[in-house]
Amino acid sequence: MTSQEYPLAGLKVVELARILAGPWIGQTLADLGAEVIKVESPGGDDTRRWGPPFIDRPCADGGTERVAAYFHAANRGKQSVICDFTDAEDLARLRALIDDADVLVENFRAGGLAKFGLDYETLARSNPGLVYASVTGFGQTGPRARQPGYDVLIQGMCGIMELTGEPDGEPQKVGVAWIDIFTGLYGTIAVQAALAERARSGRGQWIDLSLLDCGVAVLANQAANFLLGGVVPRRLGNAHPNIVPYQVFAARDGHLVIACGNDRQFRALCAALDLDGVGTDPAYATNPDRVAARNELVPILSDRIATLDRATLIARLEAAGIPGGPINTVPEALADPQIEARALAIAPEGVPGLRTPLSFSRSPLRTDRAAPTLGGGAWSFGEA
Repeated sequence: MTSQEYPLAGLKVVELARILAGPWIGQTLADLGAEVIKVESPGGDDTRRWGPPFIDRPCADGGTERVAAYFHAANRGKQSVICDFTDAEDLARLRALIDDADVLVENFRAGGLAKFGLDYETLARSNPGLVYASVTGFGQTGPRARQPGYDVLIQGMCGIMELTGEPDGEPQKVGVAWIDIFTGLYGTIAVQAALAERARSGRGQWIDLSLLDCGVAVLANQAANFLLGGVVPRRLGNAHPNIVPYQVFAARDGHLVIACGNDRQFRALCAALDLDGVGTDPAYATNPDRVAARNELVPILSDRIATLDRATLIARLEAAGIPGGPINTVPEALADPQIEARALAIAPEGVPGLRTPLSFSRSPLRTDRAAPTLGGGAWSFGEA
């Protein structure tokens, strides 16, 4: 396989980012075939120490490096070089590297790179085609622009925690750094859009990515419910504000999810549960009817589901074309035959991980390179 077969083969990326959102952009671009050089401080990315668990890997100097699994989750496929911004020679080498780059990804606090001459305006003078993506907690403008922001803080501020958890419980965060990941994906889209525009204009540009912007933007139907209907969304546990039934139910031997997205599926569910009278009841005929009758309908379904074994019920759902399935642990999800068939699990250089979930008809992903050891890369593109 030649490098030219990868979707982003030949793209040169410098990453001045740490933790998750910025590195997620770099890792996604690397999986797509870009050459990504991660520039780290002498101490390395903070997430190298965010463990346990840790993985011991050999270094170029013959020793070993112990690095947290967290770092491996977001830095696959990159080279690593060390740069001390207070060292003039290091800064000169970094600027030369950026002059040869197509993309720069950074997540320093707003204005934090200007004192080193690494801000967009300065770098664009010598590399006018540079696409420069900045990731911050609150963006480059506005009253909070200079404030730091971590995912859990932004989850609280953007509204998602007020929508997550039981109605009578405390607000809950999502179980992964949800906003960091979304920002990384929006950042990848923005970088590719800027590159497409550069192909027409010949000019790069500055991308301003805010964790808070992204967190609010993906409120989706919950925000629309308020903006268009004046409905203030609240926590509903595992229920859905706009669809019934669409939630977790307890079978006799465990929990499962049932998600009826239309009226046909609801009638089929009632048939599978031997509740034909419920399926044909005019009070539940349409989804708006069912949402209005949620407090009456859900207990009827719950009582019947509680008498059935989970595997038996899931088999009935599958046979009837009703979306439903178990609530898996992470190991169970990774071992699901569907996930195995899609080959999401990879182990570049013996380090287990999950590939970027994109599949192309002609182009492969590049997933043969693990996350780098600190400072083990080259200071120029095209050198391994």
